[in-house]
Amino acid sequence: MGSVTTKKHPNGLDYVEVNTDLCQARIFMQGAQIDQFTPTGKAPLLWVSEADDYQIGNGIRGGIPVCWPWFGMSGVEGFPQHGFARTRIWNLDSVKMRDQLVDLTFSLKITEQDKQYWPHDTEVKVLFTLGETLSVSIVNQNNADYEVSLTQALHTYFPVDDIHQLKASGFSQSKYIEFGEGPYKQPDDYVIFDKETDRVYTDLSLVQQLHTPQGTIEVSRENSRSAVLWNPWIEKSTRLSRFKADDYLTMVCLEAANVLEDKVILAPGQSHTLTTHIRWV
Repeated sequence: MGSVTTKKHPNGLDYVEVNTDLCQARIFMQGAQIDQFTPTGKAPLLWVSEADDYQIGNGIRGGIPVCWPWFGMSGVEGFPQHGFARTRIWNLDSVKMRDQLVDLTFSLKITEQDKQYWPHDTEVKVLFTLGETLSVSIVNQNNADYEVSLTQALHTYFPVDDIHQLKASGFSQSKYIEFGEGPYKQPDDYVIFDKETDRVYTDLSLVQQLHTPQGTIEVSRENSRSAVLWNPWIEKSTRLSRFKADDYLTMVCLEAANVLEDKVILAPGQSHTLTTHIRWV
């Protein structure tokens, strides 16, 4: 059937290791961040920089960092980029095995320290379903008696053999902003990569594909009309932490999101679930 075990990385980070007939995976308690997912008999679906040293307090440069409760800069000086959830220790609430699938639920307790960033009475969970497909969800619940808004993203890093040979599809007629400029309209279905790419898409269809020499990865979303497509290219790669100068050649980010006009607005008592599904086609 399979196994789910908790282990400790040599650098001190605790993680959950999943081994079943369908897949192998690893999820860290810090950030509820999955850094490995490999369907049985197929290539890995997630990428991590060899320069990352898995230090306590640093989000891992790869896998799927959870950007919450804001994506990018918050607009408040001194607040951490992409929120605080990706560097906090999450609780593993439940593990369930069903028909060779594994379901895991993680929750984040908002500490007194974190209330300086997020003083609202909300609950946030991250759910994983692991099989031949990887499904990841962020679940928000507003327990306050007033409206709460947030932005968020599942900042997924995908492996590619050669960025020059990658074609991303499923973007036709969507809107995007690049480097803070726009919005522009995507004239055709495909995106190719020959320079730095940093696009926030809105009005985006729910399924995209990454066509690589190794095969095609399908990425789909639920309760999300926005996504981020990112490759830092040559110059920016030299400035990124825990990132090798040539890493841009072997990765791309396609991130399920709720950003810009697609931000989450929760009425009192309301919940919202953002989900992404990832698989080799």
